[in-house]
Amino acid sequence: MYRIGNGYDVHRLVEGRKLILGGVEIPHSLGLDGHSDADVLCHALCDSLLGASGAGDLGKYFPDTDNEWKGVSSLILLEKSCQLANERGFQIANIDTTIVAQQPKLAPHIDLMTKNIAQTLKVEPAQINIKATTTERLGFAGREEGIAAYSIALLRIK
Repeated sequence: MYRIGNGYDVHRLVEGRKLILGGVEIPHSLGLDGHSDADVLCHALCDSLLGASGAGDLGKYFPDTDNEWKGVSSLILLEKSCQLANERGFQIANIDTTIVAQQPKLAPHIDLMTKNIAQTLKVEPAQINIKATTTERLGFAGREEGIAAYSIALLRIK
């Protein structure tokens, strides 16, 4: 049996924060605002894993009102989300993601993001696909006000 889950996250770009995507610090003048490190890619991944396993969503387990998660690496949230899916009897078949950002260019960082995520989830890098796109300057991402990410996870019963 297979189950599919989707995830979405968005954070505002602000001064004075690091830009972290897929556990990679990306050189940029702005970073993402959030309770944790605000890694929208990892947050979307968490929601897709939790959704596919029928476990709810990111806020259920890691609320932004809980100081335990303040400033935490989102790779930790991703690892714990994967553990929850595993405990419910599922393993990852594959994951497909899209990051939506006008700037900076993300192509040079995708291999390292893939490696970080694969290591965190204890899967092969070939099971993780990360894409990046712009919005041709349309909407909040196009105006460089924020970055969004989408994720789809396909899980199979162990």
